[in-house]
Amino acid sequence: MRVSASLTVISLLAALVACTEAPQEATDVPDEIVAVPEEAVDQGYSVPRTSFGDPDLTGIWQTANTAVWDVEAHAAGLGVPAGKSVVVGGPIPYAEAAATQRAENHANRLTADPEAQCKMVGVPRITYMPYPFQIVQTADQVSILYEYVHTVRSIFLDSEHPDDPAIRYWMGDSRGHWEGDTLVVDVVNFTDQTWFDRSGNFHSEALHVVERYTPTGPNHMLYEVTIEDPEVFTEPWRMSMPLYRRIEDNARLLEYECHEYLESSR
Repeated sequence: MRVSASLTVISLLAALVACTEAPQEATDVPDEIVAVPEEAVDQGYSVPRTSFGDPDLTGIWQTANTAVWDVEAHAAGLGVPAGKSVVVGGPIPYAEAAATQRAENHANRLTADPEAQCKMVGVPRITYMPYPFQIVQTADQVSILYEYVHTVRSIFLDSEHPDDPAIRYWMGDSRGHWEGDTLVVDVVNFTDQTWFDRSGNFHSEALHVVERYTPTGPNHMLYEVTIEDPEVFTEPWRMSMPLYRRIEDNARLLEYECHEYLESSR
């Protein structure tokens, strides 16, 4: 059984083309958090430890939601499944000018989305892409290997963010620490070239992300993220979703090949 939930080039293009259809109002989809299923939370669960004493998050993980299309509630369209919001507590708090830019992004999403250009998609979007990722740990670093465009991310546990704010990264600069069983990751120094989803939700270089990875059972983990960007949003906002460990005996990341979508190929 293949581990990858990867879209083929054809299905990816179909999904992108589908996104050019006029959006439907999501009035029939509750705007609520996608919570960890009750059966996934083991109240008596004791998180295993690594040989160096940290909570063991190693393994291959994946989401099972539709946030890649839109992190907010959205109705079904051609090639686009309906989905609940993963945004906590209401709509994304865009500033007025940023809301205008978001609408422009939505109108041009077929080609403007970094995913359509085979580029890295940034944090936190990389987590809820429809592809698995593998967590590997050492005493001073957590590495996440993503199947999507073979992205590799290093979360350093033994140092602070660099002093030079001129350095900008597609995936940001990640520094982590443990709060009990939870891995807390502070991410800054982003480029402004990534989006939160295929619908055009975006950010500036001022983006500040705080991620929290909390094991809730042997094969489940709660992923929570706080988004702050004073140039785009009027206040910080949050997302929450469960992650699932892939437990197949032959679970592994597969080769990924991306072909940039061209307008002339429509």
